[in-house]
Amino acid sequence: MNFPLASRLSQIAPFHVMELIKMAAELEQAGRSIIHMGIGEPDFPTAQPVLDAAAVALAQGKTRYTPATGLPELRQAISQHYRDHFAVDVAPERIIITAGASAALLLACAALVEPGSEILMPDPCYPCNRHFVAAFEGVAKLLASGPDESFQLSAAMVNAHWGPNTRGVLLASPSNPTGTSIDPAELAAILAHVRAHQGFAVVDEIYQGLTYDAPPFTALTMGEDVIAINSFSKYFNMTGWRLGWLVVPPAMVAAVEKLAQNMFICASSIAQHAALACFTPEATQIFEERKQEFRRRRDFIVPALRELGFSVPVTPDGAFYVYADCSALSEDADALTRDILHQAGVVLVPGLDFGPHTAHNYIRVSYATSMENLHEAVRRLQVYFRDR
Repeated sequence: MNFPLASRLSQIAPFHVMELIKMAAELEQAGRSIIHMGIGEPDFPTAQPVLDAAAVALAQGKTRYTPATGLPELRQAISQHYRDHFAVDVAPERIIITAGASAALLLACAALVEPGSEILMPDPCYPCNRHFVAAFEGVAKLLASGPDESFQLSAAMVNAHWGPNTRGVLLASPSNPTGTSIDPAELAAILAHVRAHQGFAVVDEIYQGLTYDAPPFTALTMGEDVIAINSFSKYFNMTGWRLGWLVVPPAMVAAVEKLAQNMFICASSIAQHAALACFTPEATQIFEERKQEFRRRRDFIVPALRELGFSVPVTPDGAFYVYADCSALSEDADALTRDILHQAGVVLVPGLDFGPHTAHNYIRVSYATSMENLHEAVRRLQVYFRDR
């Protein structure tokens, strides 16, 4: 029996990378060796202090619902984290613990996006961000952004494209798929335009802990009206625990709490108790060591890609991605990545998922894998391009 589906589904595209992952899985089942440089997941396991904290919480029976906004002690720990690492005071009451950054984005869009309203975001950008907007019948207005803007929105772009239906901007810094950040001065100029139009600014900061070339920074230093998304998945290596947080202006707290109560009840209680250990000195040392390993991998893979014939017009300063121009090697990034998978056994991601502007000329390379795998992947790619 076929049921009529909601029309909003037509605005949500399939995730092309998952097709490549399925192909890779089939090749692995057939006995092929595959190096995965596609999925954006740290290869490091959850840190032992976090696992120990989870075990203690389980033994103590801390498995009941928490408040919809999260454990008060976890909200306080995050507030202290902002104070210690970014020299900004963020009241714990403004911090809502969520079931991953995806839930935080869902709550932000539920609270802010009206049907038909436009939200400005760069092209390329993480596809789920625009799909969250579409889920609430808003319009993600993608603005073509290239190397000159570090693949980010600029204040000039926001000013030029703000129209009568525009309601806000959704930014990401550092960004997926590009690994690039918004310069603080440029962000300040963007926020000035947004405020002048009485709009909102949501800044996705889930890769915030993984920045390599500049001092630690958060958009929350630029005013209480900034809405920030963060996560325990990337820097804190807790992907499968599905835990994140949302920072909102004081006037939004009650509205978001109401939404969280109805949509989620609360985030996982065990994950929250485990996450308290993320802010201990022992865990912080582990995370910082892993961050330096990510930086070492970046410093290897970027020049290696350039030597292979890819152009990397902007060296990524954060996350664990390289956005590489493959136009000198192929006119079709999707066809190239499929051929590389089958011929070389290396998973790379075409630009198709990240917006039409760079869909056919760029690939995303994730270096969230071991140096051994990176060296082997480069060796395989050297053979592939030599023998084409």
